[in-house]
Amino acid sequence: MAAKHALPVLRWSSRVFSVELNGAPFYFALADRPEAEAPRLFGQLPRARRCFSLLLRSADRVHAARLHARLRDALLRELPPECRLAPMCSFLPEVRDSVLRGFFLQDGPDSPSPTPRLLEALAQQHALLLCSYTPDREHRHWTQHVWSLEGGTRVDVGTGLCVVCSEAPRCHPAALSMINSDVFRTFQDARDVLTECVAVLPEASSVLEHLPSRAPSSAPPAFPVLVVEGLDATGKTTLTESLRDALGAVLLRSPPQSLAPWRALFDREPPLLRRAFYAVGNYVTAEQAGQQAMKTPVVVDRFWHSTAAYAIATAVSGPPSGLPDPGSEVYRWPADLLRPSLVVLLTLDPEERRRRLRDRGQGKTEEERQLDHNQLFRLRVEEAYRRISGPPCIAVDASPSADQLLQQVLLLVRSRCCL
Repeated sequence: MAAKHALPVLRWSSRVFSVELNGAPFYFALADRPEAEAPRLFGQLPRARRCFSLLLRSADRVHAARLHARLRDALLRELPPECRLAPMCSFLPEVRDSVLRGFFLQDGPDSPSPTPRLLEALAQQHALLLCSYTPDREHRHWTQHVWSLEGGTRVDVGTGLCVVCSEAPRCHPAALSMINSDVFRTFQDARDVLTECVAVLPEASSVLEHLPSRAPSSAPPAFPVLVVEGLDATGKTTLTESLRDALGAVLLRSPPQSLAPWRALFDREPPLLRRAFYAVGNYVTAEQAGQQAMKTPVVVDRFWHSTAAYAIATAVSGPPSGLPDPGSEVYRWPADLLRPSLVVLLTLDPEERRRRLRDRGQGKTEEERQLDHNQLFRLRVEEAYRRISGPPCIAVDASPSADQLLQQVLLLVRSRCCL
């Protein structure tokens, strides 16, 4: 089964490796000879500890996404408690879709350790590349050894290479594989993922039954379509309902109510499946908005901006400087998706937003919990919102009263939309 999904790994010695520790990436590369100092990642490791990495190389993207999640759960469950596990990837600089994802782990102090046998069993069971990292006597230089196993046969694809320093890439390596993995450029691209996952997630067939056969028309409708975006507890619900009443508009949400029965299910799935679900939800909402806007204004509570901003910010770690460059295609509006007439992004002081969340006391998704506890994640989401173009978001301070905020947004609507 594993061999069926395995991808060949090319240019192994040219790859760069990234390990995420405490929300920041540490990079290293491989060379025939050691350098004067070990990469920063290895320089801070305790002595007499072995390190390992597991990388997935599956040709089936749905299989790879679900295997990655299962592998993480298995490692957390089976590894000795002294082991330290961290997300990892390997990539070819500036080469799109070259990213291999997996995990880096630092073994515990016990000798003999049960870790190598566990990892070897996982490598035999799945399409994995298993590597070990060993230091010299002075703990200054480290060597990578490849243990990749298939059917009990050892496969060497770069054994004995020295671990050396590597410069950080201009953007986080996740940017190399975002298109059609985290951000979808067309309706068909997102639909294809759901079609591929039916065999392992039968509920996806029910979602497919609620989708249009093709992308709905993206032609501008007769009446304006207004989108309100923003983090949770910035006042989106209150504002969208007030705009509906003030303009005599139809209020829609994305994902739409027709897909609500499967939202919790896909929220528990790996990012690839989750992003595809939210992407097709935007097209269902767009179809509804296009039909309604032929006869009346439409207000939409969240749309493509949210889907893209959260996907990009989740895929990348560290500060916002690691996001894809401004102008990257991941920020561009899909050509086959209805373009709103106006997009308002509600902004709010972080402390005030947290206070509103506490007062609201509702359940939160994992991404919403990250917004509360991870300042860098919040900053990445906000910056991703700002970089999206065609149409861009117009930031509006949501700290005034609900009525003042409504009047401010109505001024924007009247100045930019034909009503």
